[in-house]
Amino acid sequence: MNDYRYDLIIIGAGPGGYEAAFYAADFGMNVALVEKDRIGGTCLNRGCIPTKALMHSSDIYREAAQGADAGIEIEGLKANRKRIGERKDEVLDTLRNGISGLVAKKKIDFLTGTAVVTGEHEVMVDGAPVSAKSIIIATGSKPFIPPIPGADLPGVIDSTELIDMGGEEIPEFVIIGGGVIGIEFATIYADLGDHVTVIEGLDRLLPIIDKEIGRSIKMALEKKGVDVHVSSPVQKIEKDAGKLVVTLKNKKDEEIIVKADKVLMCVGRIPNTAGVFSDELLEKHPDLKDSKGFIKVDERYETPLKSVYAIGDCIGGVQLAHTAAAEGRNAVAIINGAQATINMDTVPSCIYTDPEIAVVGLTAEEAKEAGIEVLTKKYPMSANGKTLIAGLGRGFVKLVARADDHVVIGAHLLCGRASDLIGELSLAIARGMTLEEIANTIHPHPSFVEAIMEAARL
Repeated sequence: MNDYRYDLIIIGAGPGGYEAAFYAADFGMNVALVEKDRIGGTCLNRGCIPTKALMHSSDIYREAAQGADAGIEIEGLKANRKRIGERKDEVLDTLRNGISGLVAKKKIDFLTGTAVVTGEHEVMVDGAPVSAKSIIIATGSKPFIPPIPGADLPGVIDSTELIDMGGEEIPEFVIIGGGVIGIEFATIYADLGDHVTVIEGLDRLLPIIDKEIGRSIKMALEKKGVDVHVSSPVQKIEKDAGKLVVTLKNKKDEEIIVKADKVLMCVGRIPNTAGVFSDELLEKHPDLKDSKGFIKVDERYETPLKSVYAIGDCIGGVQLAHTAAAEGRNAVAIINGAQATINMDTVPSCIYTDPEIAVVGLTAEEAKEAGIEVLTKKYPMSANGKTLIAGLGRGFVKLVARADDHVVIGAHLLCGRASDLIGELSLAIARGMTLEEIANTIHPHPSFVEAIMEAARL
């Protein structure tokens, strides 16, 4: 019988890793969780949570500045950028302490160091060998820096560096990339009063989601004073008289010059898998990673190396914290011979702009490409009482259903509280509910969520 130190070693203490560790402990496994940085991974330290903490402050500032519309006038209103950064750090400390407390409570060994997988059951942690019956790799992803001339200049930063700045004032701020990360930061800094320019090489913002939402959020950003350039790939970045100078070409092939104090590079993320396998192991198993660096796994999350599994951003797919957490729990169930019960076919995605965006399932265009005839129901939030009361602006709830049986297969929201509403629609899609079933379920009034019922009734 093999004598392993642990039943399971998990490499990476982000949401995928720590959720897998907690679930494994519930199965009675002897678990080690390895992390070379701070517990919580990208989501807690460099992504979801700090971004939303900064956004909470910018939301309050924006709403206070607009308070006169609701009869509330504030004299001497200002954004204390130092305090905004301090509060962000306080939120992170609280959450990190909470996760660390659960690690201790569940008797999980937390190993600090860099882990390298050297065999089916062996890991080196800062050069010290550790063995386990099974291994889960959950090393996540990191920002991708494209080969744009000048991308390495001082003042050209990635999202991690921007978060570390803690909301510091950036009078002229250029964001390269009109995806989720780019438009969330554009929302934060525009609401705080900085001048923001967003540059996107493709023909619209948020190119992977519903086209109407992409067009609408562009107008919403422009209303805030954000300059948005689409179909405008960046040619180069230079330094001149203390300013960064960004040169882009628009779709008319005209050169446009934009000056900035900081340039945020956020054009995507790449798997954080360099060095996760030893060179000797990769020589024996060159099929462990694909050409882009993602770890290859089967439907059981198992790599080509028996008893070594991988989850989350490092395997590709939907790169979201809750996806990694669900994959981690499913992988642990599989390792223990149990059924993976979390439905990975229905993964909601939220974008915390103003207004918020939330999507799940297929767009109408995707459904048609798959040969599915659909009908679309769209309810304007300008008719929603709670939206008008809260002054959250215009938006919509759009439902996509199969034409033959009215089963809902997609939902696309651009409205206040969208991130809170999408859960109901995720459940509806996962359970195969029809428009009629949603329409005939009583929703509270006045509320934001009744817009889902109204959309289904149309």
